[in-house]
Amino acid sequence: MSIQIGEFELTVVSGGELRIDGGNMFGVVPKVLWQRKYEPDDRNRIAMNTNCLLVKTPDGTVLIDTGYGSKCTERQRKILALQEGAPLLENLRALGMDPIDVNQVLLTHLHFDHAGGATMMNDAGVPCPTFPNARYSVQQEEWDDATADRPELAGAYFKEDFLPIADQDKLNLLQGDSEVIPGIRVMKTGGHTRGHQIVYIESKGETAVYLADLCPLVGHLPDMWSMAYDQFPLETRRTKPKVLSEAADKDWLVIFGHDADINTGRLIRNKKGELVVVRDALPIG
Repeated sequence: MSIQIGEFELTVVSGGELRIDGGNMFGVVPKVLWQRKYEPDDRNRIAMNTNCLLVKTPDGTVLIDTGYGSKCTERQRKILALQEGAPLLENLRALGMDPIDVNQVLLTHLHFDHAGGATMMNDAGVPCPTFPNARYSVQQEEWDDATADRPELAGAYFKEDFLPIADQDKLNLLQGDSEVIPGIRVMKTGGHTRGHQIVYIESKGETAVYLADLCPLVGHLPDMWSMAYDQFPLETRRTKPKVLSEAADKDWLVIFGHDADINTGRLIRNKKGELVVVRDALPIG
């Protein structure tokens, strides 16, 4: 099922289910608080999804983020309860979409759960771009950090997820806030990573915003609730309230990058002035 934003058709497509340690997802927030919203399993992991967004526009088909793909090791699959196969491609095909149909891929950042599906192994066992007809856009600062081999970022990036994009001349490096195609623009937020970006979809006076890891779960709506994974948590806490408040004030559709239950919705303020989500009927594809 899709939702219309002006002339654009939006569909949430799962890039794969996973489970991640709840303490890591909520950082300094005490477990006694976050477990009321997300029940952990016996390994303290909470259920999540990789909510990628397919946007069909008059100027082409855009895919925002790609899930974790099919290259993960068995150890990764076991630790994070990852799905077998290539979940994103399987779910796209269920919608009648082939990888060759995608013209643009926007990567909010280059962590494996957002960029892993950007590449796949070919018949020779060599990683290559999953979407052969697409240009891949990412922030210059994100690319620089992901390729720099800095010891403090060890384990944060896996080069086979993104280097083949540059090797085949399909990489588009963005310098801050940019319009990628008419009606689709990105804003560099930082916070989660130095080059993290969110995506705005705008058509005929309507707006949707893909929040990625600025606010990955509905549970992250409170200003101070952020992840232990955030490289610059104070930046997240400064930027997130501004983005969410504007979304509430202007009745924008918001898309959560990782929530397994509520992937889209509109934001309103309750009697306490807290932001809460009113869910739109948009199931995960």
